[in-house]
Amino acid sequence: MKSTLLLLTSIALFALPSCQTNSVAKYQKYNRPASLPSNPAAVSVKISTSKQMIYVLEHGKPLLITPCNVGAGGSTPHGTFTILNKTARKRANSHGWAHSGSNARQTKISHKPPGWSFIGTPMPYWCEFKPNYGIHTGWVKHRPASHGCIRLHENIAPKFFRLVHVGTKVNIAHSQPEDATIGKGIPVAPDAGPLPDYPASMYIGDGYFSRHLTPSFE
Repeated sequence: MKSTLLLLTSIALFALPSCQTNSVAKYQKYNRPASLPSNPAAVSVKISTSKQMIYVLEHGKPLLITPCNVGAGGSTPHGTFTILNKTARKRANSHGWAHSGSNARQTKISHKPPGWSFIGTPMPYWCEFKPNYGIHTGWVKHRPASHGCIRLHENIAPKFFRLVHVGTKVNIAHSQPEDATIGKGIPVAPDAGPLPDYPASMYIGDGYFSRHLTPSFE
């Protein structure tokens, strides 16, 4: 089954027009530097929804500064939270992919066709800060686009996952003081909005959980 899904993934990516393939390749190369903390208990997170920027800090020292993707229509909650749990291989319960043989479609579990199998949308490197709200891997667009969760680029999410722990403080606000200082001039990834999605096999199988560069730290 896995070999078939990997073959389908390769075929689908190969079949993309060359300009789209190049854009996906540029997106996949995006990365941000990160440093490990001296004291993991001193790590805190600030998130600016207006700038779509995350600051991972240790006593004010930046460990990771990265763009993110917040919820459309102000759906990302504001306030001070803590990381409640971490799951590297999280899948959604209510939405995902219905599949039967070579047929697959993205849907809610409540709309699954009779007799089809269902598997939840993968949300790799899930860090939950409020029940049903998490920071996780997802397509990062230049406009707020999620349903309330905070998406990180596929190469950044594993780093963020390593830097935080259960109990890490997370402050989410319209703006943060760091927006005017260390947040200025941070290069953003290519906008994922115009890019073609990965094939269904990437999400039905395990491919999306490993779709990232090996995380490294300075």
